[in-house]
Amino acid sequence: MTSAFLTAFLPELVLLAGGLALFFVSIGEGLAQRARLVAIATAIATVVACVLALKQQAVLFSGAYRVDQFSQLLKLVIAVGYVAILFVSGRLPDIRERTQPEYFLFLTLSVTGLVMLVSCVDVIALVIALELSSFPLYLMVPMRRERDGQRSQMESAIKYIMFGVAANGVMLFGLSYLFGLTGTTSLPLMAAKLAPVLHSPLAIAGLAFTFAGLFYKLAVFPFHFWTPDVYQGASNETASLIASLPKVAAVAVLARLVSLASGENSSVATLLTGLAIASMLFGNLIALVQTDFKRLLGFSGIAHAGYAVVGFVALSSQGFGAALYYVTGYVLMVLACFVVISRVSRDGTNVAIEELAGLHRRSPLLALTLIVGVFGLAGIPPFVGFFGKLSLLTAVLAKGHLALVIVTMLNAAVAVYYYLRVVKEAIFGDPQENAAPITLDAGTRALCIALIILIVALGVAPATMIDALTQSVANVNIPLAVGSAR
Repeated sequence: MTSAFLTAFLPELVLLAGGLALFFVSIGEGLAQRARLVAIATAIATVVACVLALKQQAVLFSGAYRVDQFSQLLKLVIAVGYVAILFVSGRLPDIRERTQPEYFLFLTLSVTGLVMLVSCVDVIALVIALELSSFPLYLMVPMRRERDGQRSQMESAIKYIMFGVAANGVMLFGLSYLFGLTGTTSLPLMAAKLAPVLHSPLAIAGLAFTFAGLFYKLAVFPFHFWTPDVYQGASNETASLIASLPKVAAVAVLARLVSLASGENSSVATLLTGLAIASMLFGNLIALVQTDFKRLLGFSGIAHAGYAVVGFVALSSQGFGAALYYVTGYVLMVLACFVVISRVSRDGTNVAIEELAGLHRRSPLLALTLIVGVFGLAGIPPFVGFFGKLSLLTAVLAKGHLALVIVTMLNAAVAVYYYLRVVKEAIFGDPQENAAPITLDAGTRALCIALIILIVALGVAPATMIDALTQSVANVNIPLAVGSAR
């Protein structure tokens, strides 16, 4: 086994080693701080491993697991998000100290599943990785500290599990149709064998059911019901994870599955168009009346899932690349908002929008981070959210979907209202009487500055990222020789 082959799978090996170390740490008592340090070390090592493996290509398990430019780019995005979430978490004020080691273990296992998910090119491997990424999250949601008269985390966890199990069942049902039509579980082979029968009702039904499981991860209407309740019921730190990294993996797998459909498949394009419009309308309209900041982000997340699906309507590598670029920027922007929530929150409680009043006086850096994140989500230039939407609209307009472009622009205009409401409170509102200045530790300051730089940089110079993602996704279902590595 050559060093190049090992380097190709270095991110997975680092995460597995970190998970094993956290397992042994979680066996002891009073080791929360040590578990946090091990998790941070694992996350930083994973970023380094992703950079080292960026140019590598290899396959494992008879071609079921593939490392290529597409997967390596997204692993780097997930690894950076993993580091950011650990710094967002801080001291985990809303998680009991005795369960914090298990919290970091579940977090690492979930990230491991997401990293593996973007490399799976076989249905069986994909389902296993999907479950590995999902089950730790089901356990993390109810780990929130209980308060008098508040046990919403239990209700949220039950909803999350029930909807998750149902969505996975529907997805497996759809995959069974595709397997029956093609006789293979390999996605590259499935793409070739599905082409002659792609317009048949059975193929369309199989793709639709398969998409459903990923739409659940992405919180696309009507698979969104869990989203606002889980955001509100989970701890701020857990919600920051659920709101960000799973969406990257979901879009990546969706790119592999949607690419099974040819560019002329009007049925798939019509299905995706309806889901995109419904998600945008529902998410934006309900977000208008929210008073809890996390619930607002939950409903806006449904709308942003609709924006991401817009890119898939094009059924082209340009549209898939735009969707991946958009969701990458979304991860950074939503994490910027959750940094503010976690630091403004008193002892880990949820944050109402009115509690952000006068934030520029309490912590200018947090206020700037919030403004950059919210303006990015609203699609205001020069932030990544604006150029993300522009790339999506350019891709679908090139395929003649003018009506979808108009609806998307109208929804973006509606979203500006409730995002500006958050900025208005933070900049022009008067602080509450008991609101003290917020002191930030060095890690939080570094995270805020890094997020601001990345959100602006990806917006000012988007071409490099978009071109890399578009080029990588163009070859997403082209078979790579088994046993190769370079």
